[in-house]
Amino acid sequence: MNLSYSSITKKIWMSLMGLFLMIFLVVHLGINLLLLFDPTRELFNEVAHFMGTNPIIQIFQWVLFAGFAIHIALGVILQIQNWIARPKRYKVKAISEDSFFSKFMIHTGIIILIFLVIHFANFFIKVKVFHGVDDFILAGVNTGMEDMGLLVVKLFELPEYVIGYIIVLLLLGFHLDHAFQSAFQSLGLNHPKYTPCIKGFGHVYAIVISLGYILIPLVIYFTK
Repeated sequence: MNLSYSSITKKIWMSLMGLFLMIFLVVHLGINLLLLFDPTRELFNEVAHFMGTNPIIQIFQWVLFAGFAIHIALGVILQIQNWIARPKRYKVKAISEDSFFSKFMIHTGIIILIFLVIHFANFFIKVKVFHGVDDFILAGVNTGMEDMGLLVVKLFELPEYVIGYIIVLLLLGFHLDHAFQSAFQSLGLNHPKYTPCIKGFGHVYAIVISLGYILIPLVIYFTK
């Protein structure tokens, strides 16, 4: 990554990667919600098996990892550049239209990164590297699929994991709320007529995504 790129170029790339990841969050949420609609876990495991064996999806998986890496790296670089450019805080702070959490994007981002590492270890590494997931047995028959659904359910039966998951998802919601409108601003898509609509959609998106993900562990934990 060329650090000589301008801050504007970095913001554009970070915004594009961020919007790409937001689309992924919608798809991922839809797959996870299958656990609530199908207690047998069969449908979830079928989708998970397809995602884990389809060659096109497997290639896209590494594109997704690259998207995360680029988004996080550029966010850190831009924050460091801001700190260097403004080593001293202003004694009188100007009035800003930014939300409270917009000032802590790097902090919420780091917490989300830590969660992603744990999430990555619990699922990807456990499945791909150690093959430590039981086979999915349906009506006494081995389906040839890994029981990814059971892995999710077992994790969400742990109160400490559920609490930590909910906290991170709330922070993700605040992160997304500012990130959505900020991405369009960085791309130069500002207009008095459309910007309020973009902000409004960003608020709805952040709420739906965070609450949608939070619903899954709550339902699993309280119905176990």
